[in-house]
Formats: sequence, structure tokens, C-alpha cells
Amino acid sequence: MNIAITGASGFLGTRLIAKLRLAGHTIRTISLRQPVAPEQLAGCEAVIHLAGEPVAQRWTSSARQRILGSRVEGTRSLIGALEKIDPRPSVLVSASAIGFYGSRGEEVLKEDSLPGTDFLAGVCLAWEAEARKAEKLGIRVVLPRIGLVMDPRGGALPRMLLPFRLGIGGRLGDGHQWMSWVHVQDLLELIGMTMEHPEIAGPVNAVAPNPVTNREFTRLLAGALHRPSIFPVPAFALRLLLGEMSQVVLASQRVMPETALRAGFQFRYSDLGSALAALFGSHSTSSTPRA
Repeated sequence: MNIAITGASGFLGTRLIAKLRLAGHTIRTISLRQPVAPEQLAGCEAVIHLAGEPVAQRWTSSARQRILGSRVEGTRSLIGALEKIDPRPSVLVSASAIGFYGSRGEEVLKEDSLPGTDFLAGVCLAWEAEARKAEKLGIRVVLPRIGLVMDPRGGALPRMLLPFRLGIGGRLGDGHQWMSWVHVQDLLELIGMTMEHPEIAGPVNAVAPNPVTNREFTRLLAGALHRPSIFPVPAFALRLLLGEMSQVVLASQRVMPETALRAGFQFRYSDLGSALAALFGSHSTSSTPRA
């Protein structure tokens, strides 16, 4: 299959390209730094859209504009180019995030749950709306709402590791907030499945089926690294340090991958203990599955 990918230089894009090439697919990388030209997409059978300004930064006014603009305008440019080619790709897999749901406490969140009302929820809502315009072009649109990716080489996890490796890790806030996560290998497999299965369309929660509280996440991560977890970080300290972006780490998002499970996807790492053991070579941790 001929596949075009945006965000190819990101930690997820590089891993996905390697996996797809190994499977025999032909990859074309698309930069969104300039408007997308139709000829860049001509002949592609699928498009995977991963590009976007990193969220993990202090949300100054200009950063907020970049976070929103890179997703909305980049997606709009992509759709504009798709509109001008014939034949068109059969599928657009356009990344989103579980930030779509906002912070929802103990509520179990599925693909049909309503969006949140905070900044990130608004970003995800606008991002997905732009991507769904491809449906009017006869293109199947898949929207993976990605959780915390378990990969020590990229994403948010490396930033979380340093305090634990220094022996000063601990829960964030009261530790009761739910964290929905996914092992990077499961995420790559799930993206590939959604691309190749025509019955899958719309939002797909790209998270493992057993979310954990931050308190449990902290315990398991400290155990996998053989480090203590005795230095909790109060919520007010996080707000002083990170500003508005602190809502990302304090948000409670108990998300379930209902669409993926219904489609028959089998998670290799369905509980956090086994995921961390695979990443860090630790076999002493375990996690009690939670629905």
C-alpha cells in the first residue's frame, strides 16, 4: 500500500514508518511547514496524519496559538490537497487525543462520550472537525484518540522518568486522577488495524483497557525502575511550575477502548505492570486489571 504520513519526524512517526516499511508498504512523508500540494498525495491509498505542535510546554498565548493552529490549519491544508486529486485515498487516519474528554473524575469515557470544555478539549474538537471534512470527499476518516504513550524514547514518559531515577518521584496532586495509557507497540498495531479495516470509522480510543489512578501509576513506575516514590508533588506546585498546562497531568480521564475491543483488537499489553516490565526489564511489578 502507498501511504502518506505527516509528522514523520516525531517519535511516533519514526516508529510507525519503520513498522510499515517492514510490512512492505511504500511510505511518502509530507511536511506541513508549507501548504500541501496535490501532487504530494497523488497515488496514495492511505494518509496518516500525526503532525502537531507539542502540547508539553508552558501554555503562553503564542504557544496556545501554535498548538491549535498547527492542528487546525495543517489538517485544513491536507484536506484541501485531497480535494484536488482523483482517485483519492480510501482512508485518512488523523490523530487526536483523549484530551478531547477533558477532566471527568470517575466517569468511564467511551467514544460516544461528550467532549470536555477546557482548552485541550477545544483543540481536539476543532482538530477532529477539520479531519472529518474528508468524509464529504468519500474518504473514510479514523480518529485515534491517543492516551499517555508508554515509550521511554519519546512523548511524555521520558519527562516523568527523571525524578524517579533521581529517587525523588511521587504521585501528582492527590493521586486519585485516572490515567489512560497505551504501550507504543499496541498503539502502532492499532493504527495499522484502523487503516486496513474498512469497518472502522470515526473516533477510536487508543488506550489500553485497564486505566490506573496516578497513585497506582506512580507505584508501578517506581517499582519498575527500582526507585522510591515518596515525594508527592502538590497540585499548587504543579500549577506554579507548569501554569495552565498542569491540567494535563492533573486531569482524570478514565477512558475505555470500546471500538477497538469490539473490532477484535487484542492488546499485547493490557495492564500497566506488564507494559512497564516490557519497557524496563522489570518482572517484579503487577497491576490489578480495572474495568
